[in-house]
Amino acid sequence: MLLGGATPASAHAALRSTDPDDGSVVQRAPGRVTLTFTESVGLLDDSFRVFGPDQRRVHTGAARHADGRSDTARVGLPGKLAQGTYTVAWRVVSADSHPISGAFSFSVGKRSATSAQIDTGPAEDPLTDGLHDAARYLAYLAAALLVGTVAFALLCRPADTSPLRRPLVAAWWTLLGSTVVLLLLRAPYETGAGPAAAFDVSAVERTLSSRPGLALLARLAVLLLTAAFLLRLAKREEPRQPTPAVLAAGTALAVALALTWAAAEHASAGIQVPVAMTSSVLHLVATGVWLGGLVALLLTIRRASGDALREVVPRFSRIAFVSVTVLAVTGLYQSWRGLGSLDALTGTSYGRLLLAKLVAVTVLVLAAGYSRRWTARLALPAAVTRTAAATVRERVPQPVGAPAPGEDREPEEQVESKESVESVEPSESAEPSESAESAKPGDRDGAPEAVSAGTGGDAERRGLRRSVLVEVAVAAVVLLITTLLTSTLPGRAQAEAAQQAPAGALPPTTLISVPFDTGGTTGTTLSGRGKVEVTLDPARVGENGVQAVVFGGDTGLVVVPEVRITFTLPSRKVGPIDAELTDVGGYWSTNSVNLPLAGTWTMKTTVRVSDVDQVTVSKQVRIVP
Repeated sequence: MLLGGATPASAHAALRSTDPDDGSVVQRAPGRVTLTFTESVGLLDDSFRVFGPDQRRVHTGAARHADGRSDTARVGLPGKLAQGTYTVAWRVVSADSHPISGAFSFSVGKRSATSAQIDTGPAEDPLTDGLHDAARYLAYLAAALLVGTVAFALLCRPADTSPLRRPLVAAWWTLLGSTVVLLLLRAPYETGAGPAAAFDVSAVERTLSSRPGLALLARLAVLLLTAAFLLRLAKREEPRQPTPAVLAAGTALAVALALTWAAAEHASAGIQVPVAMTSSVLHLVATGVWLGGLVALLLTIRRASGDALREVVPRFSRIAFVSVTVLAVTGLYQSWRGLGSLDALTGTSYGRLLLAKLVAVTVLVLAAGYSRRWTARLALPAAVTRTAAATVRERVPQPVGAPAPGEDREPEEQVESKESVESVEPSESAEPSESAESAKPGDRDGAPEAVSAGTGGDAERRGLRRSVLVEVAVAAVVLLITTLLTSTLPGRAQAEAAQQAPAGALPPTTLISVPFDTGGTTGTTLSGRGKVEVTLDPARVGENGVQAVVFGGDTGLVVVPEVRITFTLPSRKVGPIDAELTDVGGYWSTNSVNLPLAGTWTMKTTVRVSDVDQVTVSKQVRIVP
């Protein structure tokens, strides 16, 4: 019900409008280009690249925010612009720290007669992206291990914490190193440059003044405070009940660490930011306590004795249950906020990743259920022992063979022996077979054999270790999917971008050049090669005009027997819609093509140059609302 009633909102920036409008023809050259986004954006030194009709870059001023509004970007243009079509490529950084880019076009006076491929900006450097993603994943792993190990040591209080020291130190150093790498790679990640740009002084200065850079600096500061806290904690006597001050300090550090993520990612932008930030912090802390605690538990199981585990494991089981509850509530809210609709669950990359994470978490919870069963079995012998010990009667010395109260015995049967006996009553919680066995005369102490000396604990330890190992492996997969989710455009933002933003990875097109090659000739007037210049106006939902002009191999106009154009929208299974072009003397035209939906359409152009020679070429065109 929550997903169905969601209203459009954004957790990534989406382009809301452009001035001049995309695909428009203006009579006077504009003095500036202004973009308006759905949320605040950060500007780069090269946020705008403007190309003229001759495909050369136009000199522009520095990018800035328009009228002091952080959700806008503006760049000044030269005073005199030639007639023709101009392409504007842009790249900014959204409030959740992810760079976004796109392109659009406008024309001055009239549209250019030719269309060419234009370099609309730097491509994403694969090495920079790979290193950045790897550092982010390591940061998530290290943070979870750091928070979970400390929480396990403080709340579960294992008798021997020596197995936890090495992973704790490794987690701290890994988080420190990955944070430094993220700080250095921030500038090339934003601009799409190679890793070598990380050492550019001006780029580093820009990073340190940006919100993502400040969040990473804050993380380094929290890590230093965490190191001081851990050193002080190491001097405590073990095991020992943590004081309220120690618990408060540990909780504050965990929350501060989680805030360095929440302040620079999806939760910091979009709707309900305060609630989203709180939910994100709780989600990250609960993830660390549960998943990082699993690793600490696995290491403890390998070293601790059965008696020690009977105290530690049930404590962690209760903590894990609370963590899973928090994760379920906050995860549901964040899913609603990120998706926006049920269709986005299967129709967007974000939704499909969320489904994959849900499957992985389900497997994780099932493994946790098996762990709880082994936990109950491991804790049972200690409970039975305590119950049996509490019901043992006090030893009462009396002669062997002495008559019970109210009974008469023969004098010769009375023997002056000082051996004592015990009378053991069966425990109320024990099974009948256990009660009978506990009362056997051969039991010198009267305690149940099944619970003496920790018998049966080895099997429970092995079973618990296997199930926890499965949990740890699945947890690593969950964190990997989480890393991918945080860098994926949320469903809400994708829906809003499709509805409001006319520009994106594939900008709307009003002039399409369709090269063709039939492989044959038609005499001296037309070879088998050429191109069709197709004008689609206005490339928006509703009635559109289509004009097609055929050029031969020598770039001269030629006459062909037939030109046919159809439109298909594969994502919505619409089409093919025949444009029904007519020859109007020198070119083919129609003014009544109805394209009912926005999206990326496939335009198929068929050119017949003779009775036997024809070819069909497909092109992608964007139709906007």
